[in-house]
Amino acid sequence: TDILAAFRVTPQPGVPPEEAGAAVAAESSTGTWTTVWTDGLTSLDRYKGRCYNIEPVPGEEDQYIAYVAYPLDLFEEGSVTNMFTSIVGNVFGFKALRALRLEDLRIPIAYVKTFQGPPHGIQVERDKLNKYGRPLLGCTIKPKLGLSAKNYGRAVYECLR
Repeated sequence: TDILAAFRVTPQPGVPPEEAGAAVAAESSTGTWTTVWTDGLTSLDRYKGRCYNIEPVPGEEDQYIAYVAYPLDLFEEGSVTNMFTSIVGNVFGFKALRALRLEDLRIPIAYVKTFQGPPHGIQVERDKLNKYGRPLLGCTIKPKLGLSAKNYGRAVYECLR
């Protein structure tokens, strides 16, 4: 009934791993790692993420896997953007951590079913592009600034070819 995330956590020196895991859960759910006066205006228990386990990464010094459970009430139904913004949006710049990486995400089927999905299938996309028998890929042109129109067009052409 919860979304389960596994984060690889490297705490700052002097920060216990349990504190780092709890801080990740708080920062990525109710929005802060400390108590603020507005906490009393809502039921935080209903929305807060919980770090339910933390394990050392074998062979890696000062690295841990923090397992965090997020209640579905925290997320807007049908919104992948809302889910990822909540879980990974602000937490990666968190000062209590030297490094943080989302390693795994388990999403309950009940929540997955709220996503509408694309309005049509892959065959329609292949027909529009007249591309069959290979993966369909997209790209971001770099550099994003400074290319002439001609060179930008050339880069787009090479990407879509």
